[in-house]
Amino acid sequence: MSNEIAIIGAGMHPWGKWGHNFVQYGVAAAREALADAEIPWQDIAYVSGGATIRCGYPGYVAGATFAQALGWQGAEVNTSYAACASGSQALAAARNKILSGACDVALVVGADTTPKGFLAPAGGYRPEDPDWVRFYLGITNPTYFALYARRRMDLYGDTLEDFAAVKVKTSLVGSKNPRARYRKCFSAEDVAASAMVADPLRLMDICATSDGGAALIVSSLEYARKIGRGDAPRIAAISTVTPTFASAVVEMPDIATDSAAADGVEAMAYRASLPVKAYEEAGIGPEDVDLAEVYDLSTALELDWIEDLQLAPRGEAAAMLRKGDTALGGKTPINVSGGLACFGEAVPAQALAQVCELTWQLRGDAGDRQVEGARVGITANQGLFGHGSSVIVKR
Repeated sequence: MSNEIAIIGAGMHPWGKWGHNFVQYGVAAAREALADAEIPWQDIAYVSGGATIRCGYPGYVAGATFAQALGWQGAEVNTSYAACASGSQALAAARNKILSGACDVALVVGADTTPKGFLAPAGGYRPEDPDWVRFYLGITNPTYFALYARRRMDLYGDTLEDFAAVKVKTSLVGSKNPRARYRKCFSAEDVAASAMVADPLRLMDICATSDGGAALIVSSLEYARKIGRGDAPRIAAISTVTPTFASAVVEMPDIATDSAAADGVEAMAYRASLPVKAYEEAGIGPEDVDLAEVYDLSTALELDWIEDLQLAPRGEAAAMLRKGDTALGGKTPINVSGGLACFGEAVPAQALAQVCELTWQLRGDAGDRQVEGARVGITANQGLFGHGSSVIVKR
């Protein structure tokens, strides 16, 4: 039995700081996806929403919120929360519903309205909450990003110039994406002149927080063939595995790795485990990947993800970058959407936006960002508290 489903529609509301309710972004993305699929809203049997925790109760029940905003029509609803991987979890729920035979076609949608500045925990005094504790200690998200960057510098010899080159590469291709928030090309000098945020990372090395929305229409393969979309890109795998003991790298919101030396347990890197299940499920390997959309919360993290996806041996992503292999037209282009560097982070929408980009690429609809001959794409995404995802799309 095939575990594949078809992506018959994709839509996005452009990223920015628009100041509107998150529902507006999600509805706009959903309507675009429905128009792309050329099916009526009434045909949707299941609505799977990625939750946002910043927008009150409607955000907690996002699936129902979007279904109501589009017009109640009897569809079943689901809401998934998995931090930055919420969109992928919502997509996995829809896939399971379709593969079980309980529905033929589903809408998956995520959207967010973010505050200015850091994505911080709720207020109050909660010493039992590790996310609250690390902010109480002054360990914001960029602090972790800086530690990961310094780790690359110490272990692999990566340089500040390498990190700046990621920004230059990504901003160039992102400037061609009309849905991106930041469409300006940056030079290495621009990066070096930007304010220091968390040494060694500067402002231009770190992604912003944004408003935005993304949506997918997914269906059974039979339904896709019935409506003339038998050649639509397919979701071949979704990995949402959790970490295993012992952790080799400190992950947000933890403030230490596991102490397992006395037990002789081999430490594992969580991010590197995410694509393993995806490759196994899809029956392919990293050598089959034509492009990747990764969660570049910082420039240095893009390099980590390249190695985590096994697209380069450990410690050699910067060399791959220097050769131009990760740029549009290179061996394995990374983040030809512009990534978080050009979009900023709209948490429940971001994993879906990655799949939207792969969908357009595999259909040949990416315009000036098109990766020629793209047949297989992979995503990588990570959220707090052991959440993460890797999705493989192929055609």
